[in-house]
Amino acid sequence: MGAHRWRRVTSRPVRTRRALTAAALVAITGLAGTGVALAAPADPPPSASGLDSIRADLPVLGTAQRPATAGAAPTTTAPPTTTAPPTTTAAPRGTAQRSTAPSTTTPRSTSPRTTTAEPTTAVAARPEGVAGTPCTATARACVDLATRTAWLLDGDKVVRGPVAMQHGGSEYPTPTGTFTVQWKAEQYTSREFGTPMPYSVFFAPGGVAFHEGRQDTPSAGCVKLVMDDAKAWFSYLQVGDEVQVH
Repeated sequence: MGAHRWRRVTSRPVRTRRALTAAALVAITGLAGTGVALAAPADPPPSASGLDSIRADLPVLGTAQRPATAGAAPTTTAPPTTTAPPTTTAAPRGTAQRSTAPSTTTPRSTSPRTTTAEPTTAVAARPEGVAGTPCTATARACVDLATRTAWLLDGDKVVRGPVAMQHGGSEYPTPTGTFTVQWKAEQYTSREFGTPMPYSVFFAPGGVAFHEGRQDTPSAGCVKLVMDDAKAWFSYLQVGDEVQVH
């Protein structure tokens, strides 16, 4: 009985190993062909030690590709498309953008150039002469050496004259030209000749004046008048008045 028990006990692992081996072969064959396991072990699963021994006996197989299932469309995985965001180049700070607006410059005028005439300087008209005298209306006293006569004038009118007068001789001639009254003296004596010169009206350089004097002798350059005329000249003429001698 003991031998029988041992035989029974020892024979069971052998059968179990054979069944596991056969199942493993079927599973491997099924996986290689259809990818589905067709057999299951008839006996209870072996212990961990039995599985280790089975793994040791199995040959090392390469990794087989799993066949595609019939009727299923192949799956194509497209690589993800990456869309780059638009690049925006910012203008540098502080830099003004150049304007592209059309120019609004006003075209240059082609109208004829206007020439402005230069102002003409008016020439002062020469004063008209006073009738009966060689002098103009600007004079207040007028003397004509050629005729030995004199006048007092007010514009173009004769106030007094013509009256007789005596002028200088060849040694001391009376100057000609336009002069102005410088000063007056009712009683004056010549320093050079020591002669009196009443009612003197000085009008030219060198002490030339209208004054009272003799009419029969030439003067030392002055215009000598009789007393009444000398008083009239002294009273009428003022400093600054114009005197013309011709």
